[in-house]
Formats: sequence, C-alpha cells, structure tokens
Amino acid sequence: MTQKLRFAIIGAGRIGYVHAGSVFDTPNTEIVYIVDTFKEAAEKVAAAFGGKVSSDPEAVIASGEIDAVIIGSPTPTHIPLINAAIKAGVHVLCEKPIDLDIKNVDSNRAAINAAKTNVTIGFNRRQDPEFKEVKKRVSAGEIGNVEQVVITSRDPGPAPQGYIAVSGGIFRDMTIHDFDMARNFIPEIVEVTAFGANAFCDYIKEEGDFDSVSVLLKGSRNEIVTIINSRHSSYGYDQRIEVFGDKGMLQIQNFTPTTVKLFNKESTAAGEPYLDFFLERYAASYRNELKLFIQGIQEGKNLGSTYDDGRAALILADAALESARTGKAVRVSF
Repeated sequence: MTQKLRFAIIGAGRIGYVHAGSVFDTPNTEIVYIVDTFKEAAEKVAAAFGGKVSSDPEAVIASGEIDAVIIGSPTPTHIPLINAAIKAGVHVLCEKPIDLDIKNVDSNRAAINAAKTNVTIGFNRRQDPEFKEVKKRVSAGEIGNVEQVVITSRDPGPAPQGYIAVSGGIFRDMTIHDFDMARNFIPEIVEVTAFGANAFCDYIKEEGDFDSVSVLLKGSRNEIVTIINSRHSSYGYDQRIEVFGDKGMLQIQNFTPTTVKLFNKESTAAGEPYLDFFLERYAASYRNELKLFIQGIQEGKNLGSTYDDGRAALILADAALESARTGKAVRVSF
C-alpha cells in the first residue's frame, strides 16, 4: 500500500481516544474524521490526533473520503454502521459486542460474512503480547493437552450507573472478553454454568445486573474453563490467566509500573500497585490489533477476530446470564 490508509473514528469516548492514538502512531495511516454526537468529545480527540469533526457517521462513511472506519460508538449502532460501511466499500474494525440481541446478530450474519471488505471485531486481548505468547506455546505443545484454563478479570471500580444501564450486563459487557479468550484456547465449548452475586454495588443491583460473577465452561473434550469477574478490585486492574495441561502450565500475572520490590521488617517482596486502568494494561494489544487489521486489508483477508467470533462470545454471554438466573447448566452450540 503506497498511499496512506484513511480512517474515521466513530465514537470519541475513552475507547475512541485509544483507537485514534493507535492510528496516529501507525505509519502510512491518516485520521480524516472523528465522529461523535457530542461535538466537544470529538473536538478533544481531533485536537490530540488530527482529523475533521462530524456528528453524522453514515455521511462520513459514504463520503468517499475514508478507506476504513473504527466503530467505538454505543452497541446499538454497531450493526447499522457495519452495514453502511460494507455498502460504501469501507473496511471495519468494530468494538464488541456486535449487538445485545443474538437475533439481530444472526439476521445480519450472512450479509456481513459475505462482505468483500474486511470486517474485524475488536477482541483486542487476543493481540496482547503476553496472551499471544501463551497461545503460541500452547499451540506448540509445550504443556501438552490443555485440561484447565483459569481466567481472572477484575476492574478497579464499577462503571457509572448510566453506563451499566445500557451495557447489556456484566456477561455481555465485561465477561465477553473472557469468553472470547476461553475460545482462543478451547474452541469447542458445549456447556455453560454461571453464578452471579451483588456483593457491593447497590446501583448495579438496581439495574438488574451482577457486580461479581463466576463462570464454568465445559469443552467438548472435557476441558474446564473457570472465569472469575468482579466490577471492583482495591489493588488495581486484576488480569491473570493460567493454562494447565498434562505436561505443565503456563501463567500470566498482573502488571505493575516497575518490577521493583521492597523487603524490610514490615513486608516481604512488597511491590507497587497493579496498573489501574484497562487502557494502560492493554495499550500494546490495541496497537497490535490495528496493525493486524491493516495487514488483513493489504492481504485481502481477515486476520483478526471475525463476526462469528463475536457471535460465539455473545452466545456464551447469553447462556451465562440464563444459567445465573435459573441456577441450571446451559448447553450451547454455534
């Protein structure tokens, strides 16, 4: 590709800011538009990374001025904007979840999967250097046959009530990343059992959602995945994974700003708090995700997470919610 790939960023919230920064830092790319219904938010991102400001995403997509769009706007806009981009011949990197209703996902599945343009769903954690290294070594057979996966994901604090109200709930909003990561190691999941609790946040309970969940996934070869989520963690952003096989185990621990440890009479190996925000912990993954998206455009194929990956994660999220509400295991198929 000799000329710059022209981007529009739709959604100028915190994730839009991150994506704009990734495009800004990537050679042979250009931000042409920042789009948001809140003009001040779009202007803030444009001031940092360049681009014109618009409040009309469909007009920008159809303008002929862009080659690719990154969609980080509210979830109900995702499928309409993906379809608009396909119609305009514009490549798409879209944040998760695809939609909150699996019927809507399914009704658009054939058309979106048949698109001649690249449609990638933003499961950025697959592109995290640490997770990628574990996946590479598992695939190489270093720990033998995978038997158990344990994924821990806890946020430093809950999102505001307004966000929780429209998020689709913890399973579709937060655990969905972990469902995708589970499928990264155990593709054939057949059963979901989930438990939800309201341990500390009244307004999350008011919205009919859980603030703490635990999920067990069973694979077709009797593998077990355990997912542990909480909307708060007093010690920072808690992101760990353990993959256990018949020949060994691979493990990822949390990140701190430095590796310095303190040893004295009050403590042993005391370190700094963990990173306090997902944008810090996963900064490299967003940049890697963008690079893979661009490489896919150049090669004419999707190299990242597909629409069907997004669909599968939503199926697992829906099954987990059903299980948490009914107390029963839920069989799944894709």
